[in-house]
Amino acid sequence: MKFYKNRFISLISIILVFTGWVGNISGRTLYYPDEMTFSRHKTGTEFPNVQCKAHDINRLGLTITNMGVFGSLYSPGPAHIPPPSGIYPYPGNVQHLAVGAFWIGAVIGDDTLVSVGADGWKNVMDMWPDPYPGSEIIRRSILDPDDEDAVSEQDFITTYTDTFLSPYSGYIDLSGHRPLGIEITQKSYAWSYSYAEDFILFDLWLKNLDTVDLEDVYMGIFIDGDVMYVESQGYDDDVSGFKRTIPSPLGCGFIDTINIAWIADNDGRDQAAEPCPDDFDLTSVTGVRLLNTPLNSKESSFNWWISNGNAELDWGPRLMGTPGDPFRDFGGFLGTPEGDKNKYYIMRHDEFDYNQLSAALDHTSDGWLPPPALLAVDFADGFDTRYLLSFGPFDLSPGEHAPVTFAYVGGEDFHTDCDAFGNIFNPYYPYDYDEYLNFNDFGLNAVWASWMYDNPGYDTDGDGYKGKFHLCVQESAFTYDTVQFEPFLIIDTEIVYTVADTLWYEGDGLPDFRGAAPPPPPTIRVKPRLTEYYQGELHVRWNGLYSETAKDFFSNLPDFEGYRAYISLTPRASDFTLVCSYDIEDYNKYIWDYSLLRWELRDPPFTIDSLQKIYPGIDDPFRHGRRNPFPWKDSLFYFTPQEWNQSNTRDTNLIHKVYPEQPPPSILDPELAAMQYPEEVTEDGNFKYFEYKYIFRNLLPSQLYYITITAFDYGSLSGNVGPLETSPTINMVAEYAQRSADEVEAGDFEVVVYPNPYRIDRDYREPEGGLFEGRGMDQAHDDYVRSIHFTNLPHNCTIRIFTLDGDLVRKIEHHCAPDDARSMHERWDLINDDGLQVVSGIYLYTVESQHGSQIGKIVIIM
Repeated sequence: MKFYKNRFISLISIILVFTGWVGNISGRTLYYPDEMTFSRHKTGTEFPNVQCKAHDINRLGLTITNMGVFGSLYSPGPAHIPPPSGIYPYPGNVQHLAVGAFWIGAVIGDDTLVSVGADGWKNVMDMWPDPYPGSEIIRRSILDPDDEDAVSEQDFITTYTDTFLSPYSGYIDLSGHRPLGIEITQKSYAWSYSYAEDFILFDLWLKNLDTVDLEDVYMGIFIDGDVMYVESQGYDDDVSGFKRTIPSPLGCGFIDTINIAWIADNDGRDQAAEPCPDDFDLTSVTGVRLLNTPLNSKESSFNWWISNGNAELDWGPRLMGTPGDPFRDFGGFLGTPEGDKNKYYIMRHDEFDYNQLSAALDHTSDGWLPPPALLAVDFADGFDTRYLLSFGPFDLSPGEHAPVTFAYVGGEDFHTDCDAFGNIFNPYYPYDYDEYLNFNDFGLNAVWASWMYDNPGYDTDGDGYKGKFHLCVQESAFTYDTVQFEPFLIIDTEIVYTVADTLWYEGDGLPDFRGAAPPPPPTIRVKPRLTEYYQGELHVRWNGLYSETAKDFFSNLPDFEGYRAYISLTPRASDFTLVCSYDIEDYNKYIWDYSLLRWELRDPPFTIDSLQKIYPGIDDPFRHGRRNPFPWKDSLFYFTPQEWNQSNTRDTNLIHKVYPEQPPPSILDPELAAMQYPEEVTEDGNFKYFEYKYIFRNLLPSQLYYITITAFDYGSLSGNVGPLETSPTINMVAEYAQRSADEVEAGDFEVVVYPNPYRIDRDYREPEGGLFEGRGMDQAHDDYVRSIHFTNLPHNCTIRIFTLDGDLVRKIEHHCAPDDARSMHERWDLINDDGLQVVSGIYLYTVESQHGSQIGKIVIIM
């Protein structure tokens, strides 16, 4: 028999707390509270400036806040577009997180106190931002060349404290919440690089604001997973555990320690409502890995439990008591630690729970309480599970800071067989199913998270120490090809030799928060066009100054290689299609190492000009491959193209230069060049030499296209990373291949409305429905994405929609800059001015601007 959870969430308290609060989600408008009643520990009746933002630059969509929680459960975001809550892969419709929260406990004199961002069950929330305008979430990005303080492609920085008392704190401790006097500076970082796109790094600094010591401080990272479709209720079949090691991605048989807590769906299916392989989408896993804790932290704990209003179902593994460590009763149940003393107890108890899949086994011989006889199988096969990863103790003197860094990590293909759970899982022998679970991608991403935090083999402070490494000693065989060149003749000979490679696996202990990066993507300008044959085109221009001159973090050299043009019908990175590529004509030079008896790549790629300057006798490097090496003095080389060497910049059907005859600029400062060399810059102040263009042709005017130009490099030799390319979503532009607004205003074109008639029985989100609505809004309900489109609009106009009786239904002000994307286009969401969805009928519309007025009809069939 399956017991479902009784999730105790006081909707009334959440509504009271968040009435009127809408956070700034990735650039959306921020609204502040209308009226609140709070008592501040220091200043009385002011209310907190609650905000949230979304990490949406890589494959892990995550909402962060300035109140000690992350995820959407307590985030003040718009109800019709839920903030991303561990959406992975992002964008998508599978969430892996209800809420993550920080717990901090300490001893002050004779008192044991704990402050939590959220307890995840009884709505205890102790951490709040300062009143407006304090505690604003600041955004930074290394994509902005003027942002010298940025660390990642998407930084969010904020501060908050536990000294802001709300009426919802102290739910269990009737005396109310007593703050520790803790301030948290929270920084979170995200990158879109191929090796860093599956995790987000959190860097926290804890500060003691009080005048007394905080002793025996423990901190916990609480995760309530809820792995399910965004609009589902499939939260009661999750499983959790702790993964300690994986085979090293460096190879050579080494093992890497990752120590990561994880949570996932039990079988990869949302309640298994459909037969396999349908509904097999919950196949990923997420988790938390600690990367840095205060130096004197000696203990860590991993605990999972099930919270439930039924005491029998509120359960988690617990160690038996001993004379030196008596058992602590949580109040009639073994799961949720309610109240300060119980929370502190579980954080400091130095206990690592066995994995949930083993919950039906008897672990009493290892000191654990026996599993519940009737419910153990139900717990083992998945439930509404949450976990806590804790560490400590450490002390904080008044004014002292302590650092904490962790990674929130995702991994794909955790489940690979839709039928595996039904065929393999046995609660009394879970080992086969545990062996089936695939940690490969998850483990690799956890390793890269630690490497991004602290680069292996990189001396951060210049003291000569680069970290820890393995020596990979291998016996290898090399077979010479038959090669004829003067003065040597080599004929098929096999040599067995031993090589010891240095494999750096850990950094120098100092944070870097850096890694090899692709060149910054160009800012693209898009001009739509409709040909005389009604074929749509999108003309894209960009200036490559920053992309082509940016320096690699490790080599300190520009490593630009080329550009690629992509197009998509959705904003998902995986849906973009490559349509054209340009890259520099250059070659990798491999040199024969006589001591190691192997070919080695030691230098960045060479252009043909640079090769001919160094080696005057070489004419075509492509002729000198591995079977026909190029001898030079006492060395031996062969060459391979770095990319396709598609370097034609004159063909206007390809990526081409706008000014193909323009020589390189005399100086690389656009402002100085405009004054000293005006012939080298455009009217917009850009260098002519770096101006490029590409035309996307044969497009449908009614479709919204996502287009982008990415930049890529030739790789990082010192960072052991191959060629890197910017994510297509970083600088993408959504545009219709229609007449531009200035063309509309210059000509006499009629406004076009589509789909018209609008039929509710048509699925306009799908290709067969025209993809007219809902693209990029996978998490939103159909009622929030309904769309009727107006095009052939001037950039400034007013649209009014009326009933046949002349009653105004909706007024839409369309005001865009003339060169803005979609300045000729507007969308009506079928909502009237009262916020209600319209009904079936015939409607009239007018479009009024300084260029004149137009009138037409719209038919809606609901």
